[in-house]
Amino acid sequence: MSEVQRKFATILATDCVSFSKHMAENEAGTLSSLNSCRSIIDEYIEKHGGRIFHTAGDSVLAEFNSPIETVNCAISFQDTICERNETLTEENGESPLLWRVGVHCDEVILENDNLYGNGVNIAARLEAQCSPGQILVSRAINEQVVSRIEAISQAAGKKKLKNISDAFEVFSICTEKTTKLAVPSKPSEMPRELKNQKPMIAIVPFKNLNANEDSAFLIDGIFEDILTELSMVRQVSVVSRQSSMNFTDSGANVDQFISQFNVNFLIQGSIRSAGPRVRITVSLIDAATQEVLWSKKFDRTLDDIFEVQDEIVRSVIKEILGEIELASLTRAKRKPTENMSSYEFLLKGKEGHHTITAEANAKALKMFDAAIEADPDNAQAYAWKACTLGQAMIRGYTDKPMQEIMPEFTNLMSSALSIDPNDFECHRLQCAVNKMMGDMKSALEHGKKAYDLNPNDPRILQQYGEILLTTGKTEEGCDLTLLALEYDPVAQGQTNSDKRKSDGVFGCVLDDRPEVGLDIASGMIDRSEKVLVYSAALAVSSAGSLENFSWLIDDLKDANFEQIEEAIEEMGKFDVVVQSKLKEVFLDHILPLREVA
Repeated sequence: MSEVQRKFATILATDCVSFSKHMAENEAGTLSSLNSCRSIIDEYIEKHGGRIFHTAGDSVLAEFNSPIETVNCAISFQDTICERNETLTEENGESPLLWRVGVHCDEVILENDNLYGNGVNIAARLEAQCSPGQILVSRAINEQVVSRIEAISQAAGKKKLKNISDAFEVFSICTEKTTKLAVPSKPSEMPRELKNQKPMIAIVPFKNLNANEDSAFLIDGIFEDILTELSMVRQVSVVSRQSSMNFTDSGANVDQFISQFNVNFLIQGSIRSAGPRVRITVSLIDAATQEVLWSKKFDRTLDDIFEVQDEIVRSVIKEILGEIELASLTRAKRKPTENMSSYEFLLKGKEGHHTITAEANAKALKMFDAAIEADPDNAQAYAWKACTLGQAMIRGYTDKPMQEIMPEFTNLMSSALSIDPNDFECHRLQCAVNKMMGDMKSALEHGKKAYDLNPNDPRILQQYGEILLTTGKTEEGCDLTLLALEYDPVAQGQTNSDKRKSDGVFGCVLDDRPEVGLDIASGMIDRSEKVLVYSAALAVSSAGSLENFSWLIDDLKDANFEQIEEAIEEMGKFDVVVQSKLKEVFLDHILPLREVA
């Protein structure tokens, strides 16, 4: 970064209210209205001597030399947009749009054409506190304009602004038109910690009582299917498959497992198969008392396996939640294949997918093809083949270019969804593809659908949580990201918990949860430059400096500063206010460490 340049400026931040919702309801009309509103806003900014230094279409950041001109600019375009909205009718086909405005003056950091610092941060956070159509200004602004503008200034109390350490006294600038629109601002809420109130269930892999290992895929498959069905029940929480498998492989005792995941109920079982017949023994155990709450033995044929799985799930839920909850149970039901050959091929394919090697991946794809050939209506076979193709592409198991893989991928997901709209795997995959292609509207749509269908799958929690974070829904997004870490500390295919933890730190930065984020970061094995700059921002937010965080200082001294700069620039895609804070932390707290090192 070049030498730091600072100046004093007045910053105006404005944003369109519920723009995404308007787009979903009336895309063409909303775009037309947005263009009209932006013409009004841009014209008044120029007229009052301002300069736009950042815009995302439905949001604008502008700098001015004069607080009076800034506020007059806000009044002018808010009143003009109100007048425009009054002229709109259903015949126009356009959506009436409302805007929020925040104004603050302070020292800012100048870098090329961009501005960073408290002037930007506070203006943006004031805007976020506004009611639709409202203008909020800081005390510093109000003192300079109160007697010099043709509008009424009203005290709006003190507000705790997100990612800003101090509470700010704010004032509402009211005109005749904006007063009609404004309602009292929603009180600021302190960031809440994640608290999972639902009963936590863990299922440990079922014991294979067969003499040979040839049936291992069947035992693991039935275990996974029961876990998945339980995961689709919203009233409970479920420890992930990967965490349960890791527990079995690690040789840790049950008490350690229960303690790590705060397990309330444990499900254990065994399976013995002989030809088409299968014996499943399942027990539900109270983790605190070790009391067996429910136990049953099933002697059935494979043709009845889905009925058995359903009975197990319903019995477990009845025991934990009671008859009343069972009666009102909402659980999305996937459509299983009725062809047992197809089912066995599906389980063998999933076994290969979970092995995570190039050879196993290729074998899995063949198994899914066999499952589809045996039953063209096996929706899960299409979805899992798509997932395995994605695995091959991401991990470099195939030489095929993305352009060649994507049409097959798309066709597979389309087939799965047409057969079974309740296949959460396909919605999860479609969400990932949409995100990769930059179609955030569709990514949100499929991410929510996947989450609604399976609210306990950590892959969905992390993926949907990240999309929510990057589209402004930071509280919910952070909650889901932290839940993914809670349910599944070590994601499938990872050797440690750093991937889940880095996602959690990202969420804590965007939602201003310094203590939670620092606790996560301090426990990481290998902190990237991105995590380091996020951690530094959290430390400054929590303690005002890096002084008490020796682990962070040591890592920062050895860090690649160019990569830190890249992480700061990347943050601009998601939140320019947080980006500004990262920039300040870098200049004031991280950069001096280079001189010390």
